[in-house]
Amino acid sequence: MKRNLRKIAVATMLFGLILGIYAPAFADNGGDSSKSVNEKLGVPIVVLGEKLTEKQKEETRKLLKVSNDDTVDEYIVTGEDGAAYIGGNPNSNMYSSAKITVEESGKGLQIDIVTQENITEVTNEMYANALLTAGVENATVLVASPVKVSGHSALTGIYKAFDVKGVALDKERMELANEELGIASELAKKEGLSQEKVSELLTEIKTAIAEQNPATKEDVEKIVKEQLDKLEISLNEKDRQLLIDLFEKMRDLNINFDNVKEQLNDIASKVQDKLGELVNDEGFWQNVGNFFNQIFEALSNFIKGLFS
Repeated sequence: MKRNLRKIAVATMLFGLILGIYAPAFADNGGDSSKSVNEKLGVPIVVLGEKLTEKQKEETRKLLKVSNDDTVDEYIVTGEDGAAYIGGNPNSNMYSSAKITVEESGKGLQIDIVTQENITEVTNEMYANALLTAGVENATVLVASPVKVSGHSALTGIYKAFDVKGVALDKERMELANEELGIASELAKKEGLSQEKVSELLTEIKTAIAEQNPATKEDVEKIVKEQLDKLEISLNEKDRQLLIDLFEKMRDLNINFDNVKEQLNDIASKVQDKLGELVNDEGFWQNVGNFFNQIFEALSNFIKGLFS
């Protein structure tokens, strides 16, 4: 019996050794094929924030999964770019960075914030919603920052990437997308609202606009009210008006969300998953709290019984 156990142990060690030797080779082969350049769409573009130090830039490249032998084009995003693309402050400090891979039509938007702890005001779904407003429909985007930032400058970097690719995005739509991102960030700070809930609201309003094709500002106002009621979100008059004005501008620009219904459905699905996770987390900690409350109550009753 001991001899058999010894044989099994030796065989396991040998298998682990073989796996350790050959697994990297298999991984490398897979990696080589994935680095094939799409000659039609071009190589990915990395846009780094201007205010990053050289050390931070190198750290950011690693966060964005860029190695020395990768084929990418690299640019710096500046405050002047922010002024050019979204009418921002040319003196803004740019830290958040992005890697953008333009995809084939129908691929949709895939957004991944790889440093979620450092992008404090914007979520994947907020970026996706804003990019759809700007006219970006098919791309894989990684966002990262080695320091804590709001995340807004990454949007400018994404616009710059499309510009150097020769993809013309409408300036008014880019500015409106930035305004949308700002409103979303501010609403998410309100009591009783989360980033996920705000993303859900914006997505549902866009979906309703695609379905109803509002012809007047009153129609837009009705849609906003319907979605607020549907999601049981209460906003003061000022915040409600911000939303109405935002989507009225989208109507004026003839932004056709009917073309991106699939992307909107994908955003809605991801938001629902996150909201479900939040509810489950809250339920878990509530159960933990109840468990300890019961223990303390039982212990208290026991001690009282000793002295009664």
